[in-house]
Amino acid sequence: MPEYDLVIRNGTVVTAADTQRCDIGVKDGVVATLGRNLGAGARDIDASGMLVLPGAIDSHCHIEQHSSAGVMCADDFYSATVAAAFGGTTTVVPFAAQHRGQSLRRVVAAYHEAAGPKAVIDYAFHLIVSDPSEQVLGQELPALIRDGYTSFKVYMTYDLLRLSDRQMLDILALARREGALVMVHAENHDMIQWLADRLLEKGLGAPRYHAVSHARVAEGEATNRAIALSQLLDVPLLIVHVSAAEAIDVIRGAQTKGLKIYGETCPQYLFLTADDIGMGLEGTKFCCSPPPRDRAAQEAVWRGLRNGTFQVFSSDHAPYRFDETGKLPKGDKTTFKDTANGVPGIELRVPLLFSEGVGKGRIDLNRFVALTATNHARLYGLYPQKGTIAVGSDADIAIWDPARETTIAWDNLHDNVGYTPYEGMKINGWPVTVISRGRIVVADGKLAAERGSGQFLRCGLSDAATPLGRPEPELAFAAASGAPLV
Repeated sequence: MPEYDLVIRNGTVVTAADTQRCDIGVKDGVVATLGRNLGAGARDIDASGMLVLPGAIDSHCHIEQHSSAGVMCADDFYSATVAAAFGGTTTVVPFAAQHRGQSLRRVVAAYHEAAGPKAVIDYAFHLIVSDPSEQVLGQELPALIRDGYTSFKVYMTYDLLRLSDRQMLDILALARREGALVMVHAENHDMIQWLADRLLEKGLGAPRYHAVSHARVAEGEATNRAIALSQLLDVPLLIVHVSAAEAIDVIRGAQTKGLKIYGETCPQYLFLTADDIGMGLEGTKFCCSPPPRDRAAQEAVWRGLRNGTFQVFSSDHAPYRFDETGKLPKGDKTTFKDTANGVPGIELRVPLLFSEGVGKGRIDLNRFVALTATNHARLYGLYPQKGTIAVGSDADIAIWDPARETTIAWDNLHDNVGYTPYEGMKINGWPVTVISRGRIVVADGKLAAERGSGQFLRCGLSDAATPLGRPEPELAFAAASGAPLV
């Protein structure tokens, strides 16, 4: 009788904290033993020459979700989770999105109906709150937080999503009381609208002007204002999809003061620039908010990843097809204001960061694991069940071939979008075997998991009260607090 259901042998096991050569014994879906020369497994995998990493967590992705304009994502829970798994991700946290007039409870119930029969990997839900009514704030949101939906996103822009500062304070106060984490899309709505209106008045509606209308100062101002609101109430805050130094500097400054402010960035801000958003309709494929900036902004984002300003690296996968159902709602008359905002990236997020971050010496393997897995689990109350390789943790594991060379082409990806903004990029390193709760999900380039075999995860309260990966000048503060540095 085999001692283990699965044994992974001879690999280099990497977590956010350390790196070691050892075997992993898996029993009943969890890591049972870490050691050398383990007993027999019902199945053995020889990982010689490979890196054995925690399954990644993508905690910012839009799956089977209507935008505020009513546009449905190209990916449902099946295609999105399959694509995520092929890229080394074993847990996703998309958004149950409330639109104005909707009950949050009903939104969550409908999202479960969409996810349950389709997901092939595990998943939790954030909420999007766009209508903080008395019913929502007084009853629905507190009850949902206690049921395991412990994070929610609010917007400072978009006509049908944005909240006033007063509404944000109401939500932040509730989050403080209930122990939830608030995520903020921080851009100054009036700045963007003012610029967009004037561009359109002059007939400048080509995709390239999307980047012009979403000025960096609009992101920096809104980030500063969101942090001030959170400071007023002494409540943690995560600024999502940060793109430029104007916002990065504000976040870093707040962290230096000891405020519980966290940052997230995404592949589009490392590998795309505003120059990719062309004048022709093809440029809509690169339109997202905030938009890609320039090379200097890319370097600022890399610095933020290295020095701990950013705790998490997410995809912000927002998959819209290049047709009238997504990017081109008005056909060849579509302007930058009409196009669906967002770029795909759920499969490529982790390989891109591995190749260009670890492979080129910008970050080490331990920080890579923290940025793609561990810190996500800690921020959203899933650690140590997820995000690490440790005895008792779920056996969510990705076995990486660090030398595998890949030329990115959408034909080799698994989403339903029809294109990738990273077409033709050459990257090194790819997950060759992906395991979720001890079951092989991807092996030898083939899917091995059944539709609907993913499980829903109830999130605990966030570790956000304990700063993660804080900027290097604050190491003395970290030592004084006794908080672990990830």
